[in-house]
Amino acid sequence: MILKALFLFVLSLNYSYAADVLPDITARLIKTPITQGEFQQEKRLKILRKPLLSTGAFTYSQSKGVIWKTFTPIPSLLLVNDAHLVTGQGEQAVPPAFGKVFKAMLGADLKQLRDGFVITDEDKKSAWTLQLTAKDDMLKKIISSIVLNGDIELRTLEMQEVNGNSTRIHFTKISHPEQLTSEQQADFERLSP
Repeated sequence: MILKALFLFVLSLNYSYAADVLPDITARLIKTPITQGEFQQEKRLKILRKPLLSTGAFTYSQSKGVIWKTFTPIPSLLLVNDAHLVTGQGEQAVPPAFGKVFKAMLGADLKQLRDGFVITDEDKKSAWTLQLTAKDDMLKKIISSIVLNGDIELRTLEMQEVNGNSTRIHFTKISHPEQLTSEQQADFERLSP
């Protein structure tokens, strides 16, 4: 009984600490309507010995969604907004929690993340780490945890799936252009309104 009470007390401290630190982390993050960069992704599947490695580029638009282009090993395109997902196989409806989470992570919207996840954190002077545990029942069936690391930008994202698979994404060459290119505009037009 005492251990249970102590555990609950520690959890409540972590939650209140996260609530206090999030504004500090949010204040440090660069927030612009457009963020773009490159990524290196390492996907570990339980059934494979070696991880699957891929590289590509992403574009986040606050008003339009996310463009996720994989260049290697196989070129592909993923477009996501709050309600839709478009891949080479066509368009699909997106569970609301997924679309919001994807945009919130790439757009450094920690308030939106707090709405969908229980957050524990570690804040240092030059870097921060957030561990996210899903509140949404649908996400709980897929994701056991997400760990975000950054400074003034999101630098790495690590996702542990319930099935034992994991993904680690490292973001580089991040920039904040004032407007989308014509190619990016054309990609976003493929998403339904």
